[in-house]
Amino acid sequence: MRVAIIHYWLVGMRGGEKVLEALCEIFPSADIYTHVCDMSAISDVIKTHKIQTTFIGAMPYAKRMYKRYLPLMPMALEQIDLGAYDLVISSESGPAKGIIPTSPAVHVCYCHSPMRYIWNMYNRYYDSSGLMTRLMMPPLAHYLRTWDVATANRVDDFVANSNTVAQRIKSYYRRDAAVIHPPVDTGAFHPVCADELGDYYLMVGELVSYKRPDLTVEAFNRLKAKLVVIGGGEMLEHLKKIAGPTVTIMGSQPFDVLRHHYARCRALIFPGEEDFGIVPVEAMASGRPVIAFGRGGATETVVADKTGTFFATQTIESLIDAVERFERMDFNPAVAVARASEFRKEVFVQKFRRLVEQSTGVGPLALLA
Repeated sequence: MRVAIIHYWLVGMRGGEKVLEALCEIFPSADIYTHVCDMSAISDVIKTHKIQTTFIGAMPYAKRMYKRYLPLMPMALEQIDLGAYDLVISSESGPAKGIIPTSPAVHVCYCHSPMRYIWNMYNRYYDSSGLMTRLMMPPLAHYLRTWDVATANRVDDFVANSNTVAQRIKSYYRRDAAVIHPPVDTGAFHPVCADELGDYYLMVGELVSYKRPDLTVEAFNRLKAKLVVIGGGEMLEHLKKIAGPTVTIMGSQPFDVLRHHYARCRALIFPGEEDFGIVPVEAMASGRPVIAFGRGGATETVVADKTGTFFATQTIESLIDAVERFERMDFNPAVAVARASEFRKEVFVQKFRRLVEQSTGVGPLALLA
């Protein structure tokens, strides 16, 4: 089959790009289309494919300021000529699914989430924006929502990365979606012996407001318990200012440092509401429990009272209560590792290949060709 993969932008290697890597391995001859591509920021697996950018990639400072060109992205997508392909896979989080597939090509959309900044997180983005952005956001968001809903009809089959996202697809597009959780490289993480465990809790991830890292820091200031924070982002300096003597803000760290702390922490703290959330799975693959906010993707990966526990509201008091409950919990690292293995890449590949076979009516031998 002739396959095209549409990915919103390629400027780093985060969860969406890990899914793209897996798709590249399933379809080794696929061509990739994207708005912007920074070749220095993507993996060798992705680089082996032919990558073409829309006209957004030629705009000034596009690699750094690509989000400023959001109003032009619908037009850019609709100019992509996909007449040579039998199967089109859009990887949707920013604008990607709005391409115009040529009949009888099959269009499968793997949706990480409908665009957050115009749908479920619109008010949060609006409240944190400057004056000029606030003036522009209402009409722009209205235009993008109208286009986004209309282009859902260009998709033959939706696939969501979690039940949480499947519900958003149902709410915003009135479409059903199969759920295939994204691939996690669980084999890269390993538990350690009990005598190697540390006495600190851990928080990992991008330090941005909607992930609520401030909530964790403030809770551990009050608990006077040890917390290590790994990650970079716009809130890094603010967190350093509010961190008490028991909180260590490490900033961004190489993978070996991250893996070391995963395996040795008392538990991972996961205070935000994520579409799926790879970080809790990585912690469980390291044999460590997770204390997570009880909404979003974490509720689909963490098993209450077995691989972790939840707190009900994003408040200091609720998080502290969850930490105290965790301290009384019996925990078996082997159970966490086994749970994490359910999200390994091989499972994703098998499920996605089967879905494409059903969508296209093409057998597995032809897909491998």
